[in-house]
Amino acid sequence: MIKHGFAFFLLFISISLFAQEEMVQSIYFDTNKSDVDLKQTTQMVDFIKKIDSTRIESIQIFGYCDDVGKDDYNRKLSTERANKVKSKIIDNGITNKIIVTIEGKGRILIEDDIVDNLPAVRSKNRRVDVVLNLKPLPKEDLKIPGVYPTFTKDNIVGDRIVLSDMLFERGSSVLTVKCKNELDKMAKLLNKYKNLHIEIQGHVCCTPPNHKEAIDKATKKRKLSQNRAESVYKYLISKKIAKDRLTFKGYGNTVSLGKSPELDRRVELVITKL
Repeated sequence: MIKHGFAFFLLFISISLFAQEEMVQSIYFDTNKSDVDLKQTTQMVDFIKKIDSTRIESIQIFGYCDDVGKDDYNRKLSTERANKVKSKIIDNGITNKIIVTIEGKGRILIEDDIVDNLPAVRSKNRRVDVVLNLKPLPKEDLKIPGVYPTFTKDNIVGDRIVLSDMLFERGSSVLTVKCKNELDKMAKLLNKYKNLHIEIQGHVCCTPPNHKEAIDKATKKRKLSQNRAESVYKYLISKKIAKDRLTFKGYGNTVSLGKSPELDRRVELVITKL
């Protein structure tokens, strides 16, 4: 069994003329436990205090459990874990004002076909994620070959359409108002270029290092990128785009733009046929 552990990773965000950083620290727990030991506390506080305090905009704390046990118990335990971590942070001089979210998310379901290394997978799900949201720093736009903001008559097969407002909330596959506005524009262009076929590609960000896919908070299933792509697929069909021109697929966290967690909470439209 994997005992208490500590891990963190740095994710970079770049949106338009700004770069925003999101830093995530994960603390792992034994089965049915919520205590944070001295070593983990020291590592966690050192991690936070190494960051320029003027750049920390907010802190979010999310607790999780493995899939063993009843929902009510795991919801309570995950909340207790999140609150224990919050207390340790405050006790060590981090102001409570910037902690904007303390949430126990309950158990993380495991796909039915996962049989190898099941104890290890469950141990990674017994955790608290401490998310530091940092204020943006100026940064130039990053241009990516083959990536465009809209369809044009000059597009070729393989071109990727990445829409600046086609972004999802964390853990959600629900289309926002901005998403729908962008898709309305795309539907008009798809009706204009009637020979154009696309694959709708869903993506996610901010997953633990051992998971390629993220959990959809609505379904509790680790199919978030697939659900995002399907949401766009269904919306375009509702706008009278023929089904045979559309396919959809979830890519998890495997196709990052290399810019930002926020920009990786996206759906791309990739041209497959002209």
